[in-house]
Amino acid sequence: MRIATLKLEGQERSAIVTERGLVFIETINRAFNVNWNDRLYDLLLNDQLDELNRWYQTGGKNRLEELPLIPDKDAAYAPLYRYPRKIIGVGFNYVENPSQLASIPENEEPVSFMKPDTSLIGPLDSICIPAQSEKTTAEAELAIIIGKCCKEVPESEAPDVVAGFTTALDMTAADIHQRNPRFLTRSKSFDTFFSFGPHFVTKDELPHLPDLEVSTILNGEVHKSNVVSNMIYRPWFIVSFFSQVMTLLPGDVILTGTPGAAVIRDGDVVECRIEGFEPLVNPVKNSLSSRRT
Repeated sequence: MRIATLKLEGQERSAIVTERGLVFIETINRAFNVNWNDRLYDLLLNDQLDELNRWYQTGGKNRLEELPLIPDKDAAYAPLYRYPRKIIGVGFNYVENPSQLASIPENEEPVSFMKPDTSLIGPLDSICIPAQSEKTTAEAELAIIIGKCCKEVPESEAPDVVAGFTTALDMTAADIHQRNPRFLTRSKSFDTFFSFGPHFVTKDELPHLPDLEVSTILNGEVHKSNVVSNMIYRPWFIVSFFSQVMTLLPGDVILTGTPGAAVIRDGDVVECRIEGFEPLVNPVKNSLSSRRT
C-alpha cells in the first residue's frame, strides 16, 4: 500500500495511491462506514496502519476503483506529516564496491546525527540556502518510517517495528561542517534542510529492499547513485542500533545515508529518486529570495 498527504482547501489529508489516482481516506471512511484516521501520522500513532493495509490487500484495493479520486496530475503534495518526534540520520553509509564491505572493522559504528522538525518541508517546497553558508549540499536517501514503539530491538525483529519507507533529501551546510566536525548538528539543522515524501510505501511492497537503487539527481542529471546492498549498515541493523540507544516511536524517521551529496545553488532543482517510489523534487533558492510554501 502507498499513502500520500495532499493539500486541499487549507488542510492536509492523507490518501491511498492507486493506479488511476489518489483516494482520500476520509472518502473511504464515508463510503464503507469505517473510521480510520485520515492522517498518516495518526494512523501510525493509533496503530491503525496494519489494519488498513490488511483491508487494502484483501479486496479494498479493488473497491477503491468505485470511489472519487484525485488524478495524479492534480495532486498537490504536502509532507507526509509535519511533526515526527525524531529525525535521525546516518552518514557515510555506502561503499562504491561491495568488495569494500569486507574491510569494514567489526566494531565500527554508524556516524549519526539528529535534525529538528523545524527543518521539515515537503515535495516542491523550496530548499533555502542559508546566508551563513557558501557551500550547501543535498543528499538523496531512503528513509525508514517507524511503526511501533520499541526499545532494544534485535536486528532479526526490526522489520516488525518498521511501518515502511519513503524518499528523502537531507541538506547540509557543508562549509560549516568542514570548519569543525563538532558543528555537524548546526550544519544539518537549518530550516528547509529536510524534505520527505511524496509517497509512503509499506514494507510489504518492497520485497527486494537490498536491490533498490538510490540516486541524487541535480537539474535532471544523475549526480550519484548506489544500491541498498552497498550500505555498510543495512536498514534493519540501523533500526536495531538506534533502538539500543533510545526508545523509537511511531512516526520517527531514520535516514539511511546517501550515495553522494550534490552542491546546490539558487535556481537548481534537486531530486531523490528510488526505484519503485514517486520522485521527491525540491527547487533551491537563496535565503533572501526564498519563501516556504
